[in-house]
Amino acid sequence: MLYAMIAKDAPGALQTRLDTRPVHLDHLNSLGKKLVFAGALLDAEDKPEGSIVVFEAENLAEAQAMADADPFVAAGVFSSYEVKRWRVAINTTGVEF
Repeated sequence: MLYAMIAKDAPGALQTRLDTRPVHLDHLNSLGKKLVFAGALLDAEDKPEGSIVVFEAENLAEAQAMADADPFVAAGVFSSYEVKRWRVAINTTGVEF
């Protein structure tokens, strides 16, 4: 099953995001095939203002644990984040989920 973490950055968190990014990427890479995709949400000036991360997990608790373990959470980059079950409606990538 797929789960999406939708996160919104805290005001003024850009420098913390940049400083924490290497360990954040290490965390995401450590998830292996459980990580489907991840990326920053960008504002009008193409600066990060949040994130979307899609996990493959057995259940919501597993997906929530992966999200909670993200170093961006501990560093206070996000003002809020939630994990929701996600279903692919259209997929033009050729990758099966």
